[in-house]
Amino acid sequence: MRVTDEIQSRLETAFSPTRLEVVDDSESHRGHGGYQEGGESHFNVLIRSSAFQGQSRIQRHRAVHTALGPELVAKIHALSLDIGE
Repeated sequence: MRVTDEIQSRLETAFSPTRLEVVDDSESHRGHGGYQEGGESHFNVLIRSSAFQGQSRIQRHRAVHTALGPELVAKIHALSLDIGE
């Protein structure tokens, strides 16, 4: 399974989002640290879910990282998160 699909699947399962966008932005980082040929190293994630209601920004980020799991997070060089309710 592609990393993009794995991110999407895990976040859908964990948060039942009303909006979820997972964008592989790796190509715009070609030549920079962490870039991997074939992509799937740099991601932008926009997620909206009522599950984040009342949580601080740090709590939301931790929740997303927990949902992704350490083995998936280890495959990702850069993860930009836009998290809201």
